[in-house]
Amino acid sequence: MKRLSILGSTGSIGTQTLDIVEAFPNRFTVVALSAGGNLDLLERQIRRHQPELVSIADGALLPGLRDRLSGQVGPMPHLLAGQEGIEAVAAWPAADLVVTGIVGCAGLLPTMAAIEAGKDLALANKETLIAAGPVVLPALRRSGSRLLPADSEHSAIFQCLQGTPEATSARLSTGVPTPGLRRILLTASGGAFRDWEAADLARVTVADATTHPNWSMGRKITVDSATLMNKGLEVIEAHYLFGLDFDHIEIVVHPQSIIHSLVELADSSLLAQLGWPDMKLPILYCLSWPERLETPWRRLDLAEVGQLSFHAPDPVKYPCMDLAYAAGRAGGTMPAALNAANEQAVALFLGERIRFLDIPSMIEAACSAHGADLMANPGLDDVLAVDGWARRFVSERAATMATAGVA
Repeated sequence: MKRLSILGSTGSIGTQTLDIVEAFPNRFTVVALSAGGNLDLLERQIRRHQPELVSIADGALLPGLRDRLSGQVGPMPHLLAGQEGIEAVAAWPAADLVVTGIVGCAGLLPTMAAIEAGKDLALANKETLIAAGPVVLPALRRSGSRLLPADSEHSAIFQCLQGTPEATSARLSTGVPTPGLRRILLTASGGAFRDWEAADLARVTVADATTHPNWSMGRKITVDSATLMNKGLEVIEAHYLFGLDFDHIEIVVHPQSIIHSLVELADSSLLAQLGWPDMKLPILYCLSWPERLETPWRRLDLAEVGQLSFHAPDPVKYPCMDLAYAAGRAGGTMPAALNAANEQAVALFLGERIRFLDIPSMIEAACSAHGADLMANPGLDDVLAVDGWARRFVSERAATMATAGVA
């Protein structure tokens, strides 16, 4: 029986993780949950799984949550709120594995709390490694925690490498190149605009950008898929997870989203992991690793798929891709500036305060402005400071544009 803490239990990753727990009640149990403000769903999760500890984002909601749970059968969980609460969930002593399903850089501090407590992590929050790789990797080495990738692409790479004798889990997230690994190919669906011409992106609406052709995801990551920034961020994450330099991590557009990523080994063999576009499989592999569990899920039928196609991404249509590579190569605090600028720009776009094509220009401006202040070997406080600065930079730039009548 593996005991789980789940960060972001009411989000997409959290709810799918709990579906897996319910499907395998003899293998997994929940000991701690953290959530935002969806009390209706959180109440149902607490009643169903009876965790020992629950944290919500806003302390003002605690009395209402207590009232909702007053008549529940079984012991009342310990209730906390805010940053203290989420870090307590991350470091809860009873947990064997922490599932980090929080979107964005907000997942950094609880992830660090889990690492410092020596917990293994199923990481669905790519921004943690992107913004703070130089901080996270040494912390993992000190604590002995194992970081297992729960997103589909890095899970695919991890699964492919299980078949190579030298690529053991002990090497994951050490920053040391995996022996025998020559190249990583990250597959991208191409997002909402893969069939659009670059010239047509000037008329993109929020509704256009938040409709994904293959995957069911949150609004922010769906926009990231449309700009291809999600894949650029995954390139940086792959660099930290598997130790390859950026010249050996490539992006290829694969519209069917059946191959989730590939690795090329030293002898030129290509290994791929295939499956329907469903996040439950990579999440399950994190929970069950190193075992594989029998599932009743729909099996992949290649005859039904019919064909698998690939093409190189268009840098004119997807300028965020090159921005991410440049930030990764610059290293230090530059990926933190890139990530924070992207998060803020996407939030402004979703709020209809900037246009779709303003997203890459905002990110480029923030990274350019940060160049003179880049820190090569930052600490956690440095990363958090750069994160806050980049968000303010983008917000102030958007305000200036609005005043000038540009946006």
